[in-house]
Amino acid sequence: MPDVKFDRYYRYDDLTRILHDFAKEFPELVQVESIGKSYEGRDIWLATVTHFETGGAKDKPALWVDGNIHASEVSPSSACLYLLNKVTSEYGKNAEITRCLDTRVFYVCPRVNPDGAEWALADHPKIIRSSTRPYPYDEEPLNGLTYEDADGDGRMLYMRIPDPNGRWKKHPDDPRLMIRRDPTETGGEYFRVLPEGLVKDYDGVTLFRQKNKEGLDLNRNFPSNWRQENEQFGAGQYPTSEPEVHTIVDFITRHPNIVGAVAFHTWSGVILRPYGTQSDETMPAEDLWTFQKIGQKGTDLTGYPNISVFHDFKYHPKEVITGTSDDWQYDHLGMYAWTVEIWSPQRQAGVKVEKYIDWYREHPVEDDLMLLKWSDEKLDGKGFVTWYEFDHPQLGKVELGGWDMLYAWRNPPTAYLEQEIAPFADWLVWHLLISPLLELHEAAVTPLGENNYHIRLVVDNSGWLPTYVSKKALDKKIVRGVIAEIELPEGAVLKSGKLREELSQLEGRAYSAPTPTPFTLDSGTDNRAKVEWVVQAPSKGKVKVTARHDRAGAVSVELDLP
Repeated sequence: MPDVKFDRYYRYDDLTRILHDFAKEFPELVQVESIGKSYEGRDIWLATVTHFETGGAKDKPALWVDGNIHASEVSPSSACLYLLNKVTSEYGKNAEITRCLDTRVFYVCPRVNPDGAEWALADHPKIIRSSTRPYPYDEEPLNGLTYEDADGDGRMLYMRIPDPNGRWKKHPDDPRLMIRRDPTETGGEYFRVLPEGLVKDYDGVTLFRQKNKEGLDLNRNFPSNWRQENEQFGAGQYPTSEPEVHTIVDFITRHPNIVGAVAFHTWSGVILRPYGTQSDETMPAEDLWTFQKIGQKGTDLTGYPNISVFHDFKYHPKEVITGTSDDWQYDHLGMYAWTVEIWSPQRQAGVKVEKYIDWYREHPVEDDLMLLKWSDEKLDGKGFVTWYEFDHPQLGKVELGGWDMLYAWRNPPTAYLEQEIAPFADWLVWHLLISPLLELHEAAVTPLGENNYHIRLVVDNSGWLPTYVSKKALDKKIVRGVIAEIELPEGAVLKSGKLREELSQLEGRAYSAPTPTPFTLDSGTDNRAKVEWVVQAPSKGKVKVTARHDRAGAVSVELDLP
């Protein structure tokens, strides 16, 4: 087996080696290719995972899985590697995984943003949102407070600075914890709390946080509802202006067999679904119901709540997020697309969070005490660092300490990594297995005399989803029906029927009620399609009949003309 462990985070060279080791170890199941280059010229690797002996990847329904589009969110790469490890090691042993890879395909891109991840995983990390490309201006910031490891210990913590006009004070029961000062309170010991860093051109009085020179957010650069910088921070000059995003958009649009997508991010411990820009009421009802069923399965398997971005995960109640991958994949392509936010320190500490963004604005201080207790007992105090004095080169005597965000919040601590990501592999396999799938029901030849033959081909959609996947895809008119074709032997003539014919879409079982009632009985064989031909073949031979669908795969059979 490839030497991959889930108690560490891998830098680019090791990740590249691991991916190619999977392809070498399992050539019948894994192929690895570069599908594009990052801003700094690194290959963006993609693993195509299927049993190639049962058919080519493009002839099978597919699920797209990616991770690490945001620089410091490196555990998503581990989630992708875990999926690779599970399906390759259990193929031939696990019936569901075997069926999945025999009939379907995963496209797995573990690290969309290799440049940003290298910065985050460096010995002395620099934390940016996404790409290392300067944006919106290619110039160095001149002044302000940087976010960096000021004392050289490899951590980026907080700075606690005494200030009579500070907004924070020590908690009376645990002075490590800073709590807000009461609105009318005076006469106490107060502090400012800032990110650890250095101050350029300090005037001795005013402080402000320096913006990163690299201001892009790659998950605001997708085509759906893209907005300019004045409306959406980090969106880039135009949709897909960034090479990493262009690579993904180009690959997915050139692979219409992709029926769903899951993008791994951090953190919050939730499974997010579209829309980010509009209410559920604007979505076709059948699509909403299907999203909810798929999401509930994810919740059952992982414990992560499944929620709507618009209703439950907006950064501000009056603002929406645009240009995201899942909105684009659903709204433009009609795919069931998700964003998974790995890891919730609050949940680990026993804190109940119902409003996943609002919690950071307003929550009981008791929650913070529970988090401190969790850090002390489960992380050996490494998550929250007790304040210690530091002679700051610009600010003089300050204290460093507080949460080590990179260690305890941005990603699971490595001791927790495997248990956190493992359940998602089962959900991804299930998610792919619900895709539509063309299967041969009947292929028959009936002699009619005088070298004439009646050919009949019948196919079923054996998948849970309909062949069109979503009502949104139908609305956008981006999905053709089943295409039936016949290839004739030399000298044969087609007497009736067409060499190529577009049949209907085939329904699945996604809209079935829990039990059959007079209102929910089957409407007939709406998951089945039939096509017929009459062929005149004086020299007999073989005919080849094929049925294919962009999203449901292909079936093909050769028939002897007796």
